[in-house]
Amino acid sequence: MPYRVVDYLVRTVADRGITQIFGVDGANIEDLYDAIFDAGGSPAGIVAKHEFSAATMADGYARSTATMGVVAATSGGGAMNLVAGLAESFTARVPVLALVGQPPTNLEGHGAFQDSSGTAESIDAAALFATISRYCARVTDPAELPAQLAAAIAAAESGGPAVLLIPKDVQQQLMPDQVPPVPARLDSGAEAPEITAQTIAAALADARRIGKVVIIAGDQVARDNTRAELAQLVAALDAAIGLAPDAKDVYSNTGPGYCGVAGSMGHAELVEALGAASACLLIGTRLPVTARAGLDSALADLPVLSIGALPPYLAAATHATSTDLAETITALLAGIDAGSTTSARSTELTAMTVPEAAGPGLRYRTVVEAIQHALPEGADIFADAGNTGASVVHYLRVPERGRFTVALGMGGMGYAFGAGIGSAFARRSAPDGPHHTVVIAGDGSFFMHGMEIHTAIEHDLPITFVVFNNNAHAMCVTREQLYYRDRYSFNRFHPSHLGAGIAAMFPGLPARTVSDPARLADALEHSFAADGPSFLEILCDPDEVPPFLPFLSALESSRSTS
Repeated sequence: MPYRVVDYLVRTVADRGITQIFGVDGANIEDLYDAIFDAGGSPAGIVAKHEFSAATMADGYARSTATMGVVAATSGGGAMNLVAGLAESFTARVPVLALVGQPPTNLEGHGAFQDSSGTAESIDAAALFATISRYCARVTDPAELPAQLAAAIAAAESGGPAVLLIPKDVQQQLMPDQVPPVPARLDSGAEAPEITAQTIAAALADARRIGKVVIIAGDQVARDNTRAELAQLVAALDAAIGLAPDAKDVYSNTGPGYCGVAGSMGHAELVEALGAASACLLIGTRLPVTARAGLDSALADLPVLSIGALPPYLAAATHATSTDLAETITALLAGIDAGSTTSARSTELTAMTVPEAAGPGLRYRTVVEAIQHALPEGADIFADAGNTGASVVHYLRVPERGRFTVALGMGGMGYAFGAGIGSAFARRSAPDGPHHTVVIAGDGSFFMHGMEIHTAIEHDLPITFVVFNNNAHAMCVTREQLYYRDRYSFNRFHPSHLGAGIAAMFPGLPARTVSDPARLADALEHSFAADGPSFLEILCDPDEVPPFLPFLSALESSRSTS
């Protein structure tokens, strides 16, 4: 059989152990799907309902497997729909390869439908995607593809999306007879760091002589698959540890020294630990505002050390660049004399005090704690940003062996639906056994991208969609109340009956609605016990204030000035 450009792309993806290509078909990417069929379904072609969700599926797949995700889209609107999803992967440094079809080259600049070649006043897709990718190239010659694909994969694996723009006629062209395979491991080209792990190890030794080290770990630990090494370092240092909000799965939430979450959805135990510490070690986090809120004063009085792909946002930190945290932590361990362990296994964390809600529906904490109690062993959690996400980050402990993801890079509503589905494809056949996936989102997120439930049903994925329905964009309602004197609301809506609607739309899908706390445990048990997808709508109060430090600080400030 002739060996086309698209065949080379599909074979390279398969050779890297990637099991799915997520996307939406169309005229200028259909040859890729033809190649997927010819390859016998390995990798499988998964057609989403929207390219944003296809991109987040690739993102979720990459986060849960610590490998690269792959997304495909056609030209025009299909390509444009990728932007928000790839922007999340760019900001969160998640490795995703995007294969984007383009009109035939002979029509570029001559009125081609969906022309984005940048000629004749058309949109320049290369310039557009260059701003949200680590690498972007237009493929024009099959002989150049191996080098371009290798560069794209190396860039993605260094942390973030890479984009190949491939015109339809180029996709159909034959590859040269002698084609070099893309190496299994590619050199990222990173320069040797000026500050080494030995420098950090020496500073840690000094800090341990006078007190206790506090670690704050971030999502690079998950991307580098370095959970075991992190646990060894915590034990060797006898350290206290807190986790960035998007890294709740990188250390046992009941492990020794665990002090909860850092930042705007964080816990008092971590603030107290930093107040008594001799140094803080950041691992795989730049400590953005969401992970730093409420900690600035404590960190200002401490030596801050850091290892990770990029330096933290704290100017005074001593940072050692690491694109392989496993290697760097192993080097740290070699330079540390392990002492006796005195850190007790963590107890219940202190929850933020939130105003008592008086409206209809269930309370965030009640729902999240019930979910916690009912979660299957090793369950993976995908939460959307917003009041729902803040409550999940603050109240939920991640099950052992489970994954946890919340999109705080761009915070796009509806991210969790696609990302959870992408992860579920990989994790249902994980080496340590199948994992049930739980997507937790609000009704606003559901109305944006919740119809990806259809994709989960098509592939019978073990995934439960839990939708907190308060008939509002509740975080916007809270902001209207706190910052704009509660004079109006653009963000409250007429009631919708999601559970009944989903049940009618998808006969046979277990779909329930809970409005009574007494029925919650039973509904969760039946939803999580389903072999395939299930849907659970939980009615909530749009006026409840979530455990989110900026909101609680604003409330406290308003009380003190009234």
